[in-house]
Amino acid sequence: QVQLVESGGGLVQPGGSLRLSCAASGSTFSNYAMGWLRRAPGKEREFVAAINWSGGSTLYADSVKGRFTISRDNAKNTVHLQMNSLKPEDTAVYYCAAEHTVGVPTRVYEYDYWGQGTQVTVSS
Repeated sequence: QVQLVESGGGLVQPGGSLRLSCAASGSTFSNYAMGWLRRAPGKEREFVAAINWSGGSTLYADSVKGRFTISRDNAKNTVHLQMNSLKPEDTAVYYCAAEHTVGVPTRVYEYDYWGQGTQVTVSS
């Protein structure tokens, strides 16, 4: 099993940036693909970005492509989500998640391990 703890959320103005971090423990981090998913108020949880075990392959939701960047550091057991040009519609609780696979999971149900979430609010 792997335990995940997110950090870096907060309040930011439209057009601003935030960097989310997720620290993993409890298992071999490089065995897992990692993802960021979010749940906006009144909506279902949705995929945002994912990265494979090596960091060599990434996928993004169309809504964040070109604005968000996912990265990982296997030596430090961390994964990050750099969020630029933030919009009010990016407001959500953001979750870090892990899946024991060599692929790049893009579906919510594919992830077996989840963090507790961190709130991101984009508002003026």
